[in-house]
Amino acid sequence: MSVTPSAAHPSVRPAPAFRGRIGRDARSGHYAVPRRYRLHLSPADPDGLRIAVTHGLLGLDRACPMTFLPAVPDCPDGGHAVLRPLYDASAHRYTGPALGPVLSDDWSGRIVSTHGPDIARDLAERSELGVPPAEGWGKFAGGRATLYPCGAESEIEAVERMCARGIEEAAQRAGAAGAEEAERAAALDTLLATLGALEQGLGTHTYLIRDQVTAADVELWVALVQLDTVHRVHLDAAAVHRIAGHPALWAYARRLAAHPAFGAHLDLDGIDRRHRARCQGLEAAGAAVQILDWAAHATSDTGARPQVNRP
Repeated sequence: MSVTPSAAHPSVRPAPAFRGRIGRDARSGHYAVPRRYRLHLSPADPDGLRIAVTHGLLGLDRACPMTFLPAVPDCPDGGHAVLRPLYDASAHRYTGPALGPVLSDDWSGRIVSTHGPDIARDLAERSELGVPPAEGWGKFAGGRATLYPCGAESEIEAVERMCARGIEEAAQRAGAAGAEEAERAAALDTLLATLGALEQGLGTHTYLIRDQVTAADVELWVALVQLDTVHRVHLDAAAVHRIAGHPALWAYARRLAAHPAFGAHLDLDGIDRRHRARCQGLEAAGAAVQILDWAAHATSDTGARPQVNRP
């Protein structure tokens, strides 16, 4: 099989090269069994952080080990040298960069998927992959976190769209150096409207759409991390103050950061190095207006960290 990513602007991530899925049995191609699969990711990457948090919530440290990648890829083409053997074994004459995240199959030595949302979804839905997490981790649903509860599909998808378009894309446009002032103002309005809707939705609730943590909370928390650690530095101080004016939303982000499955994977130094290596935009006054002290709120309980293998 020959696989080549589609052409894209250098600042745009190439389309995922592999879209295998973990299923219920051998007929699905990759059936769920403990200790068969391995994750390769960088928590400095939003996709990697989402998967790492999902992995932690599910208590899959023994059943599906993680290998952490450097925050900044070490190959000239933007890929990771340590992933090249997996890509070469999985696709004949693969010409693109060896990107993370990667879900690999230790039985075959090949890649199952490089599509972050699919990987996180399969980890969450294939309970056959592991055992219930340790005491104190899985209180959300009888010993195992249920990140996609029955009937919540449309709500989770709506939150995913809000995070992608109303936070991520809007924040990028609001801080774009070459954009017209009116365009940046409109993007900021979209961002603030999205944050306002989420603020109202939280109300007095601990979690976003249910009385337990779901995939929607993982999605929103990662978006808020990116907003405060990456996008904020390209906005003016007045805009950042308006973004910070959503107390329920940022209190929610603070609470989740204190949970070991969330905060233990928060690599602030890595996020900063990845941003500086990739970003071509100009720093604005918002860089000096940090909304949350993420390092102070993130868990310091290293005993709760999943077991990982580092290259």
